[in-house]
Amino acid sequence: MTERYLGVLGVAEALGVSRHAVHKWRTRHPGGSEHPFPEPDVEVDGAPGWRADRVQEIVRWRESLPGRGAGGGRPTAARQEYLKVALARGLDRDEALRALATFQAEFPQMTEPELCAWLIEKFRR
Repeated sequence: MTERYLGVLGVAEALGVSRHAVHKWRTRHPGGSEHPFPEPDVEVDGAPGWRADRVQEIVRWRESLPGRGAGGGRPTAARQEYLKVALARGLDRDEALRALATFQAEFPQMTEPELCAWLIEKFRR
């Protein structure tokens, strides 16, 4: 049976960021650093691969990056799309973010991009 892994692009898509962001994190936070990026499970011809079940570990790593706090930086593409749809449906930004946080607490196994896509689908029905 073939084992499937997420490459840099797969990790980027799961987190709603560019693959460049994942490359940058790996470069800025190598093994042995104060906040190392999770090591890949496999490497094929120099390309890293992570098991799909490790996406939440990578999400937690990202959420605990030093400097992420007040403001939190620019929202991910998935969050931006969710907010746009939520605002069009009559929620204000704070309501939409509270709803997202509630669903994140309720469904911790889902990544934020997965939750945003699910909520967008529900809004469009």
